[in-house]
Amino acid sequence: MEAFEEEFREVTGAAEAVALSSGTAGLHLALVALGVGAGDEVVVPTFTFAATAFAVRYVGARPVFVDSEPGSWNLDPNLLEELLRERSSRGRLPRAVIVVHIYGQSADLDSITRVCAEFGVPLIEDAAEALGTLYRGKQAGTYGIAGVFSFNGNKIITTSGGGMLVTPDRRLAERVRKLATQAREPAPHYEHQEIGYNYRLSNLLAALGRAQLRALDERVARRRAIFAEYARALGDFPGMEFMPEAPWGRSNRWLTVALFDAQRLGLGTEEVRLALEAEGIEARPVWKPLHRQPVFRGFECIGGKVADELFGKGLCLPSGSGLTAEEQKRVIEVIRNAVEASGKG
Repeated sequence: MEAFEEEFREVTGAAEAVALSSGTAGLHLALVALGVGAGDEVVVPTFTFAATAFAVRYVGARPVFVDSEPGSWNLDPNLLEELLRERSSRGRLPRAVIVVHIYGQSADLDSITRVCAEFGVPLIEDAAEALGTLYRGKQAGTYGIAGVFSFNGNKIITTSGGGMLVTPDRRLAERVRKLATQAREPAPHYEHQEIGYNYRLSNLLAALGRAQLRALDERVARRRAIFAEYARALGDFPGMEFMPEAPWGRSNRWLTVALFDAQRLGLGTEEVRLALEAEGIEARPVWKPLHRQPVFRGFECIGGKVADELFGKGLCLPSGSGLTAEEQKRVIEVIRNAVEASGKG
């Protein structure tokens, strides 16, 4: 366990690292350690997987959803600033901001960290999809008070299930480590003064993580090559675009995401998905915005138009590191045939 944490610190440049049972556990414990609780507000991007906001609800807090900006598809810093300024004028700032580096693309951390520092709101980075992603040459997830990575089965590296919390604050790391091991006090018997959690990663999975970590650079390179081939082979269709790479960093291209404009292309996301499904190829729509999810009905959302448009047009193409050139060629052929058959391709 300790060896995995040490090697993860070396790879990411983080000061402290705590291996956990999942990325969601890391988000939960980060919020607990920061004292976020019932009645508090936490800013969350609306364009992300539901687990980000689930962790907020675990501690009884209320998510306030914020739209994406179109350049990176991540949390819009201008909307964030407007929200924090409005809340500050009312004397009730959110207790934390969670930024998500969506699909391996880093958010605009300079702007977001500046805004959070101005208003004194802690920043947590959900980097579940972003191991190997760089922001101005530094690992995304290492800019806030806490960053959380996932080793779920579909991530860049995997321990089948698991996660890692990193932080520049040793006291916060020690607090998270204690909470993750049932909050046991340093006594020869089992002494507990507060509620703890069974969130530590097992030694067996940590060993698997150490082996996977050695292949990180190769896996990022492979994902980026897969993206480049899709863009080369399909980029000539008017009405089909790929997730842009923001100028401030290097995406790990965790997933290749394409946008299909039905009016210009002749067919939309669902038609492409079904064409692939008919050939036994799985592709999934992008994350449904959280402000559209029934479980979060009634929670405030700032904006939402960008996230809604991405959901309406976005499709995640097969992009795993193990995807072979022949398999990718087959995916490309199915998409090209479907677009050309529509009459506009």
